Amino acid sequence: MGAPELSYLRGYPAELVADVPRLLAEGRLGSMLRGRYPQAHAVRSETALYDYVAALKARHLRSAPPLAKVLYDPRLQIVRNALGTHTQVSRVQGNRLKAKREIRIAALFHDAPAAFLRMIVVHELAHLKERDHDRAFYALCVHMEPDYHQLEFDLRLWLTALELEPQPTPPPPPRRPGAA
Repeated sequence: MGAPELSYLRGYPAELVADVPRLLAEGRLGSMLRGRYPQAHAVRSETALYDYVAALKARHLRSAPPLAKVLYDPRLQIVRNALGTHTQVSRVQGNRLKAKREIRIAALFHDAPAAFLRMIVVHELAHLKERDHDRAFYALCVHMEPDYHQLEFDLRLWLTALELEPQPTPPPPPRRPGAA
């Protein structure tokens, strides 16, 4: 059996991802990341997500256009192969063009560590100012989250572990006394 395809880690130098196949085979990649990022987030509802994003936007991007909608999207990773999207919906209202901006975050972030949710939100907020993934875009991401690049790499490791690492089977439910 060959090494697993590390699709989330394409483009990274070989020496950076050299240990990943071994950690996957030993079933230790996920536990290593859980040890590094033990803090879960409390952003469970879409209202809480909107408030979380709005607070980050108010802190770092005051002059950016307002957001009309922020939500968890359960179809996002499957449909677009994306973890978050920033869209601008334009419509004609009278003789003016109105634009509403929305941010959608993949539903898998419900159970992600808090740092990964922050990283993906920072990424999508940066798209309010910078459209392309260029130097200015990543500079803005680092301005909002100084550990952005490390978090992005670790998020890719986490996604790899979710996809490729054997998941432990849950123990069977306890038997009731006297049941046959």
